[in-house]
Amino acid sequence: MPRHDQDRIRINPSILAADFVNMQAELARIAEADFVHVDVMDNHFVPNLTFGPQMVERIQATSPVPLDVHLMIADPDRWAPEYAEIGAASVTFHLEAATEPVALARRLRSIGARAGVAVKPATPVESLFDLLDDFDQILVMTVEPGFGGQSFMPETMPKLRRLADEAKRRGSAVWLQVDGGIGESTIAQAAEAGADTFVAGSAVFGAADPGLAITALRGIAAHSH
Repeated sequence: MPRHDQDRIRINPSILAADFVNMQAELARIAEADFVHVDVMDNHFVPNLTFGPQMVERIQATSPVPLDVHLMIADPDRWAPEYAEIGAASVTFHLEAATEPVALARRLRSIGARAGVAVKPATPVESLFDLLDDFDQILVMTVEPGFGGQSFMPETMPKLRRLADEAKRRGSAVWLQVDGGIGESTIAQAAEAGADTFVAGSAVFGAADPGLAITALRGIAAHSH
């Protein structure tokens, strides 16, 4: 069962690292996770193409844990609500791509999903300080979005720390997520900087026992948070 009680630490394995041909079996291997992270890419906002609503709907139907959908797409104002309507528990769109991010977040919430906003490594977070309560989750990318298997960028940690400090100062309940190069050697840095929600790909799906890998990551993060 998901462990939402361990210092509010959440581990969300990314299916970019899964075997797409055996998706149902792969999802069953991560039943101990809090969410499954589903990367939707349109080959426009990022130079890669994954899948769209039909595939996400099938994942939703077979996943033992809720869906954390990350939209790396252009025009999320138009397309993001469809993923909430499919039943995704959380839908995150990119600040760089949205025309009206607050209005979009409210629309996602009205459908019943948690509303998340993501920022690329070079995007400042200060513009979000006054908007923390408009979002349920802020995703600080720790790699350039578009491909799995990239190396963690430690230079994104000061930005994460500023965001965490501001959230604490304001008493915000927003979740702070990191995505990119997260594994046993990097998760402590991100937790120490204030992250509480961690996307891990190959560190989970590449392990002989994904359940044990999830438990280990959760333990390291909880110790460092």
